[in-house]
Amino acid sequence: MSKYIFITGGVVSSVGKGISVASLGKTLKSRGTSVCVQKLDPYLNVDPGTMSPYQHGEVFVTQDGAETDLDLGHYERFIGIALTQASNVTSGQVYSSVVAQERRGDFLGGTIQVVPHVTNEIKRRIREVAETSGAELMLVEVGGTVGDIEGQPFLEAIRQMRKDMGRDNVLYIHVTFLPHIAATDELKTKPTQHSVNELRRIGIQPDVLLCRSDKEIPEATKEKIALFCDVDREAVIPLVTSDTIYEVPLLLEDAGLGDFVARRLGLKAGNTDLEEWREMVARLKAPKEPVIIGLVGKYVELRDAYYSVREALCHAALAHDREVRIEWLDSEQLNGMADEKLAHVQGIVVPGGFGGRGIEGMIKAARFARERKIPYLGLCLGMQIMVIEFGRHVFGSEAVNSTEFDIGSAYPVIDLRPDQQGVEEKGGTMRLGTYPCHMVAGTTAARTYGCEVAYERHRHRYELNNQFRRALEDAGLVASGLSADGRLVEIAELRDHPWMLACQFHPEFRSRPEAPHPLFMGFVEAAKSTLLEGAQTSLPLNLGK
Repeated sequence: MSKYIFITGGVVSSVGKGISVASLGKTLKSRGTSVCVQKLDPYLNVDPGTMSPYQHGEVFVTQDGAETDLDLGHYERFIGIALTQASNVTSGQVYSSVVAQERRGDFLGGTIQVVPHVTNEIKRRIREVAETSGAELMLVEVGGTVGDIEGQPFLEAIRQMRKDMGRDNVLYIHVTFLPHIAATDELKTKPTQHSVNELRRIGIQPDVLLCRSDKEIPEATKEKIALFCDVDREAVIPLVTSDTIYEVPLLLEDAGLGDFVARRLGLKAGNTDLEEWREMVARLKAPKEPVIIGLVGKYVELRDAYYSVREALCHAALAHDREVRIEWLDSEQLNGMADEKLAHVQGIVVPGGFGGRGIEGMIKAARFARERKIPYLGLCLGMQIMVIEFGRHVFGSEAVNSTEFDIGSAYPVIDLRPDQQGVEEKGGTMRLGTYPCHMVAGTTAARTYGCEVAYERHRHRYELNNQFRRALEDAGLVASGLSADGRLVEIAELRDHPWMLACQFHPEFRSRPEAPHPLFMGFVEAAKSTLLEGAQTSLPLNLGK
């Protein structure tokens, strides 16, 4: 039978629960304990697939095609596990399921209530993941902040889990924030006390407090928190803001959290093996020559929208003993200023996205990369941008476009797949999940991957229009990665360019700190070799922030 750890957050949102869960999972897995993870999101959307990046940040896609919370990306990168659609549960999914059961008559005419019907559905989904995975330990993060009205059914459900599974099989961790008052140079514990009191009012007594802070936490403050929140002193774990998120597993381990959890839950855990991770973090923090990458997107003011892209660049740069410096470039502001804003970058990335806003700026960035021979990596939309720009060059017409942006384009080089024509539903109707990509021998893609077939995660509706494929190929576009039947272009590159490659899928979702993705590795290798006149050689560390 699996044991369970439930992680809640208090005081403020974005307190770092996702990184904390991923880091704890890393430390426990390093002891030889098998781990599975689940995120419970209280919002009423069925999934984040139709939510604005300004509302939710990045949509992380699992291998089985689920559109999920970006925290699942943290779990996969840190713990090294592949998650599924069952690893992200929302209120929308839960209530939809309960209502469907009621309509079928499954409740035999009973009055449907939050307790027990909604809470039972939540518990069923938690247990299902644990049983399917067969893991010894299941980590469950509850999204939102304690006190949110929409989160109450989830908190009630995890309260019941200790009664259902036995006190020795369930542990509660609460992540809080200690604000610093500059005028008195104090860390205040009162918000944490109130947050814990709210949990206790619900019926949950936290066993561990992870105390987020921007300042070192004095011993007297830890003792005060332990006393007023009724937890063991050794269970008050300081979590001070670090230079890199990849240091957090080491901070938790050094603070004794792994030993405490293993002892309280009776886990048969061996000795911790985090030496390779420690070496990786040490290399990450050491000063290195920078490689300057221009990321051209429409959501750059909210950088969480490109979280996995940012981390994948960091992973690849580290593998090349470089430090990535990302220039965040708003594609809407590139019109007429592309040459000026891109003049000092060594490589250009155009990531995924939807809608026509900012598209012309991305096209100008692709043109700059093609004409100046600057390394270019296009991701999903970034591939479509590269094809549109090259098509305008080949056909000598600004009318070349995607039907997503211009339904009446005379040269629709990007168009919906035949099976997507007429689809009106927005959620879950794209080409989602893992599909094979077959490499074409002798291409940059084949050399970069070093294999004949790769399996990559997709999230898109539009594809390269095969009606224009021959003309584009004759002009220098190389279809270097293809679907199993050869009909869909998965990777495209330019023949007469040092490194201009784009893919229809999202390779960033498979990148790991210890195993950077091949495409990002190849891109960074090409970018670091780009010599720019007057380029800076000493720049502040980014460290994947």
